Formats: sequence, C-alpha cells, structure tokens
Amino acid sequence: SVGGWSWSGRFSDVALTQESRDTFADSVIDFLVKYDFDGVDIDWEYPVTGGLASNTNRPEDKQNFTLLLKTLREKLDKQGSKNGKNYELSFAGAAGSWYVYNIELMKINKYVDHAYIMTYDLHGSWEPITNFNAPLYGTDPLNPYKISVDSAINDWLQTGFPKEKLIMGVPFYGFVYQGVSPINQGLYRSYSGMASISYANIAAYYLNTPGYTRYYNTDSKVPYLYNGSTLITYEDEQSIKEKANYINQKGLGGAMIWEISQDSKNILTNSLYQALNH
Repeated sequence: SVGGWSWSGRFSDVALTQESRDTFADSVIDFLVKYDFDGVDIDWEYPVTGGLASNTNRPEDKQNFTLLLKTLREKLDKQGSKNGKNYELSFAGAAGSWYVYNIELMKINKYVDHAYIMTYDLHGSWEPITNFNAPLYGTDPLNPYKISVDSAINDWLQTGFPKEKLIMGVPFYGFVYQGVSPINQGLYRSYSGMASISYANIAAYYLNTPGYTRYYNTDSKVPYLYNGSTLITYEDEQSIKEKANYINQKGLGGAMIWEISQDSKNILTNSLYQALNH
C-alpha cells in the first residue's frame, strides 16, 4: 500500500503527466517483482482537495487519478503475462459525497479489483459534540450530524460502482470524550477533550470498570460507555455483527479493518469473521 494520511503529499505530482505516471508505475512493478508481492493498493488522501494542508492538490487530480490507475493496471497486466501472476490493484477512498465527486468511480471501476472505503472517523474532534466513530445508520433524530456508514456506502453505490468490488471499513478503535455533561447519557453533548483508543485498551481498562455503563444506540447500531463525565464510543461483538450482516445484505465484497493490532485478543476479528461467514 502506497500513501496514507501522512504520505500523500506528492500524489498529485505523480499523477500529473503520462511520464510521471509511467515512472511511478514502473517503480511499483520493480518493487512487486523484487519482493514477490501480489499487488498494490493506492491510498491517495485525497485527490483534488482534503488531506494534510501541506499536500499538493489540483483540480485535474480528478481525471489524473483515473489515468494513474489505468497506467498501473496496464503495466501490472503486462508484467503478469510475463510471469503468470494475476496482480491485484486496489485503492482506499474516503467516506463522503465530497470524495465521490472528486474522483471518477464509473471509469475507475474497470481498472481495480477492489476499493476500500474508510467508513470510520465519520465523527470526531472537528464536531462540537460527542458522537459515534462509525454509526451504521444516521437515523437517530437527536443526532444533528447524519453521515453514517450506510450513507457513505450508498454514495459510492449510487455512482454505479460494482458492489462486489466495494470493501467496507470497520474500526477496531474508539474515541474517549472527556468533560461530558450527563444530559442524554452524555450523547451529542459538548466535551472538553478527545483522544482515540484501541479496542484492546477499552476491553482491558473500561469495559468492566465500576462506574461505567454500557449503552447501545438502536438507531446507530453501536455501543458506548459513559460514567457521568467520560464517554467512549467503540465497537463490540454486537455492533460488529450488525456491520457484517449489513455487508452480506448489501452484497459488498467484504470487510477491511483499521487496524488489526488494536484487537490483540482477536475478539472483534473472530466476531467479524463468524458473522461474515454465517
């Protein structure tokens, strides 16, 4: 996988011309062959706009991203015909209609095997109230911010992108909100500080801690913990099963996890696997 939040600054330059696209794609092929890899994932965060303020962005990123993936697909297929390997090409994309607008999903789909949609960090420190990291649905009438896993998936599918190529992201981490008032059990309230936390640490230090109560939001299909001032949004076996059932019902290609080390005892991993294969 090439790119990511902190390594996407030069993608706009890489994709700018056919010469720069060829140079990048050739280096990818050399790397795959040298280390006997099976494919490449492009994690450009993000074409046209978004990502780090220091990133280079251009309006023509929209078309150039398509051309970059086309170049990669052609060179991967050419190399595969030489050594008999079927090289995979995928990319990671954001959850949000703004991202869908900034790329050409209907052109891209013929070049890629899968797209990984990052359906987490849907709410967070950029919003003034406590909220869920990855609510499955945005139907809670008390929640003023409606983006959800479901709305993000539908944004992609409404373009005609093949559902079987779409891999849904599932978070193995949550957020800890501090200084939360007890109204509505702390949900959708102002807070004084926020930090991310792995599921492993939630399970070790909070799940069975006296004073914390587990609540389950039946609209969003996710749990949270609250003790009167600290609220923790996270995933557990119940919400993971809901997400897996959603993947199966929608006919999506599968699940992607961010990230695997945050579930050191494989509690969420096993729940996800079992529910997907139920």
